Amino acid sequence: MDYKQAGVNIEEGYRAVAKYRDLAAGTTNAAVINGIGSFAGMFSLKELIRAGAGMEDPVLVSGTDGVGTKLELAFKLKKYDTVGIDCVAMCVNDILCHGGRPLFFLDYIACGKLDAEVAAEIVTGVAAGCRETGSVLLGGETAEMPGFYEAGKYDIAGFAVGMVDRKNIIDGSRIQAGDTLVGIASSGPHSNGFSLIRKVLPDLHEDFGGMPLGMALLEPTRLYVKPVLALLEQMEVRGMAHITGGGFYENVPRMFSRPLDAVFGIPPAKAAGTGNAWTIPPVFARIAWGVAGGGSTGPQAQEAGAELLETDEALRKLMFNTYNMGIGFVLALAPEDSGRAIDFLDRRGYPAWEIGTVKAARGTTGAVAFV
Repeated sequence: MDYKQAGVNIEEGYRAVAKYRDLAAGTTNAAVINGIGSFAGMFSLKELIRAGAGMEDPVLVSGTDGVGTKLELAFKLKKYDTVGIDCVAMCVNDILCHGGRPLFFLDYIACGKLDAEVAAEIVTGVAAGCRETGSVLLGGETAEMPGFYEAGKYDIAGFAVGMVDRKNIIDGSRIQAGDTLVGIASSGPHSNGFSLIRKVLPDLHEDFGGMPLGMALLEPTRLYVKPVLALLEQMEVRGMAHITGGGFYENVPRMFSRPLDAVFGIPPAKAAGTGNAWTIPPVFARIAWGVAGGGSTGPQAQEAGAELLETDEALRKLMFNTYNMGIGFVLALAPEDSGRAIDFLDRRGYPAWEIGTVKAARGTTGAVAFV
């Protein structure tokens, strides 16, 4: 018996690496010493120092994350080119919360039986996410593990490194009571809460506004790096939170360095008559109806879910403790800066709204409340 008979196809691995090499080439810059296929990725310290030119004390910022069970939707719909964007976004958006500009990214793909075409589609998304955020796809690993993963199943995780000047690190220490919380629109559920979604929305081909529901759910995580880094050059941002697993209740307090409360207005779940205010996107109403055990589908389910989000406090809290509910990134700003920040982001195609206020903590740990 040889390695191929044991389930590992070395030749398919070579094909995959050749495809990765071409995809990574579109993200490279002068700091990269070697190409994909080496034992390790190398990034020039000289170029790193140049990247930190003007910084008094450059600090490296790192983050790692994966895509989770959202991948199951990609397998079922045989659409693999967006989950790589998710993987990059989950890492670089976290780095961004501390003011870090991403420099490079590495990925790890694991599967039961390697298909170079599928793996290349996944890495196509990784490369696209790197290009959009100005980071380099420096390297990675593809592991074929027959008998451990089912054939046709893949997992992907990533690791990113960025840089920020120590004096510009955003750690929440400047946030104070009275500050305004500005939310930037998400593109959907991003990469969180899919274990629940898969249970309550089993029919991925259900009509959702003229498209399969599964395709709407596969919309990749929004990348906030470029507009927010540009905003940091224009004004003081006192704190930032990436709304990931745990929703508002777990992620907003992470931006505070001391006990403070975040108070949000309850957003409407129906778009009619809300003007330019933050409105919960329909996909979350559809999820809410599934969570509540509703049996109908299509527009009726969305309407029923929207109604429940406005009337069922327990369901609303569960949803805001699981999903981003249409807000993928939150900024804490001085009140006088919020309008200018919203206009700046809107003009760059990132809708934003004043969604809450920082208050003095009523308890010893700080809390999130909706009123």
